[in-house]
Amino acid sequence: MASVDSERTGRTALVTGGRGALGTAVVADLVAAGWRVVVPVRPGPADTGAGADPRPATEAGTDPRWPAGAVLTVPAELTDPDQVERAVAVAAGQPDAPLRAVVNLAGGYASGGLVHETPLADFERMLTMNLRPTYLVTGAALPHLVAAGGGSVVCVAARAALAPFPGAAGYVTAKAAVLALASAVAVEYRAQGVRCNTVLPSIIDTPANRAAQPGADHSRWVPPAEIATVIRFLVADGSAPTSGAAIPVYGRA
Repeated sequence: MASVDSERTGRTALVTGGRGALGTAVVADLVAAGWRVVVPVRPGPADTGAGADPRPATEAGTDPRWPAGAVLTVPAELTDPDQVERAVAVAAGQPDAPLRAVVNLAGGYASGGLVHETPLADFERMLTMNLRPTYLVTGAALPHLVAAGGGSVVCVAARAALAPFPGAAGYVTAKAAVLALASAVAVEYRAQGVRCNTVLPSIIDTPANRAAQPGADHSRWVPPAEIATVIRFLVADGSAPTSGAAIPVYGRA
């Protein structure tokens, strides 16, 4: 875990997917570095899945797993533009800790058949899960980042965006689109001081992935904490010259 970086104290990072295995590692690293972190979570009570939150979409609260005031959770369905706008407004709403970083981790994976065997609904579901939240959150956050004098956006694509494999056309397409979107943001907002980079993991060493592939060599997979270290660098001032990069984080897989 990173040591506290006093330079970053008083700045806010918005982290989507902040309750997953990778998200928890990223939040922990940013908190250790002195960031205030805002994590959107799915609203309830209708949704009782992992990450569901029983509070109304306009109410925010602290996450008891972290030091007081370090992490704020905001109920928001990340495919809904209005809820995303409200969540971003919360992240940008503290004058002494302006929004300076956005980390887009929310997404998902599902395998299927070949392209001609893939139902349209399954294909579009991958776009909805992986591309739509990144587009909505980034778009809502950009005016705040510009107003704050600049900042950093980090997106998570996948090695599959560059090296596709059979049976995952929707996922491959969505992750390639995330990479393209990040490149567009980097070009369009460079003059305003906003950087945008993408990390491309191979297989992340999570409990869910281990359960799905029990016979694999898990030692070759990349641990969430190592990806979190890369992301922390990308939101830090030390990476100021870096924008538009697609950074492989493959481990030994």
